[in-house]
Amino acid sequence: MDETDISFFKDGLRLDGRKADQLRPVKIEVGVLARADGSCYIEMGGNKVIAAVYGPREVHPRHLQEATRAIVRYRYNMASFSVEDRKRPGPDRRSQELSKVSREALEPVILTSFFPRSVIDVFVEVLQADAGTRTAGINAAAVALADAGIPMKSMISSCAAGKVADTIILDPMKEEDNFGQADLPIAMTPNGDITLLQMDGGLTPDEFQRAVEMAMKGARDIYELQRDALVKKYSQMVEQPGREEVHVCD
Repeated sequence: MDETDISFFKDGLRLDGRKADQLRPVKIEVGVLARADGSCYIEMGGNKVIAAVYGPREVHPRHLQEATRAIVRYRYNMASFSVEDRKRPGPDRRSQELSKVSREALEPVILTSFFPRSVIDVFVEVLQADAGTRTAGINAAAVALADAGIPMKSMISSCAAGKVADTIILDPMKEEDNFGQADLPIAMTPNGDITLLQMDGGLTPDEFQRAVEMAMKGARDIYELQRDALVKKYSQMVEQPGREEVHVCD
């Protein structure tokens, strides 16, 4: 099967009823794991992803310590049951690559100099995959870092744009990602500083510009949802002792 076998649009709408520039439904829950320092569960369309943050804590083995800053470790993993064709358990090349680029998307805003000789561990587990697990994982990890009280310059939000049937679309779902012409995920701060930009496929310069602008708008919309989820949790806990309020910088 290829792209010519699929009709991606009907009456101007996509297969799932969305407009070209419309996000999938997003659900964010903060603090879902009691034993983690910070955690987040996110649904983006059919994606179901959970992130947990531990630290800052002592680095093991100790030779990995940095004298002037904390190191950030990010582990992305897809559960074997997260896809229709059962995935072989354990890390593979794709999960290693996504762990690397996701860490690099988040690390610029983390104030690692506050915690020398320590480590901040971020674990992202994909429970159900429906295209865009990288962006969903980054969004969940950023909220989990804030929930853990890790000092950050700003929040990081992530979204993708794509191209199907010669049309630029926002937040591709599985069929659009599998059979589309291009995919362009980004991660960015609320003020527009891009910390991740990748592209798979081919876009003209005009299409590339439009895709980036569309993905940035989607990321800004997701930032509002991340912020709302954090404010909702901590506004409910404001009178409970032993917890500090989280401040998310604009």
